[in-house]
Amino acid sequence: MSTRTRPVRRNLSLRAAFTEFLRHPSPWMIAATLVAALTARLALGDWQPTDALVPLLALAAFPAIEWVIHVTVLHWRPRRLGPVSIDSELARKHREHHADPRDIPLIFIPPRSLLVTIAVLTAIALLAFPRTELGLTVLLTITVLGIAYEWTHYLIHTDYKPKRALYRAVWRNHRHHHYRNEHYWFTVTSSGTADRLLGTYPDPDTVAASPTARHLHGLDKLP
Repeated sequence: MSTRTRPVRRNLSLRAAFTEFLRHPSPWMIAATLVAALTARLALGDWQPTDALVPLLALAAFPAIEWVIHVTVLHWRPRRLGPVSIDSELARKHREHHADPRDIPLIFIPPRSLLVTIAVLTAIALLAFPRTELGLTVLLTITVLGIAYEWTHYLIHTDYKPKRALYRAVWRNHRHHHYRNEHYWFTVTSSGTADRLLGTYPDPDTVAASPTARHLHGLDKLP
C-alpha cells in the first residue's frame, strides 16, 4: 500500500480542486447516469405527490444509509471461506485509502464497482416500483446524492481549507475518522447526524488515537 507523503498546497482554491475533481472517472459516470435519469424522467412526465416525497425521504435517510455502507461494506474485515477469500473491491480500496488518505485516486469510488452499482440501481429503478416514473425519480435522487458524496469526500481530502462553519464541521468529522480513530465518525457528508444517533460521535478529546487508523483491522493484506 502506498504511504507516500504528498506536499501540502496551502492555497488550493475551490476552482483548482474542482478542476482536479473532473479528471477522475466516477464523477463523470455518476453525472452521466444523472443526466440519463433526468432526461427520461422529464420525457415521461406524470408527476405525482410521491415524486416530491422521494428527495425528502432520501435526504432524511441518507446519513444513516451512508453510515451503514461505511461500517458494513467499506470497513468489511476480509474473511476466508475455505480457499475462497471474501473481500470486495470496495473494502480493499477503502483500506488502501485509509493507508494513504492523500492519494487522490483512492478517494473516489472504484470505477468497476461503481459500474456494477449503477447497473443494479438502474435495474431496481426500472423494475421494482409500481410506476416507472417513480423509479426514475428515485434513481435521479440517488445520483444527485452520489455526486454530492463524491465531491464532499474528495474535497475533504484535498488541501482546500474550510471557510464556512458547516463545511468545517463535516471536514473535521471525517478527519477525526482518518487520523484519530477509525471506529468513530462514519458519516461523510454530514456531521453529528447518524453518528450521534448510532453512538459513534464521541468527544474527540476523550478518544485515544487508534494504532490501526491507517491500517484497518491491523491488516496489510488478506490473511
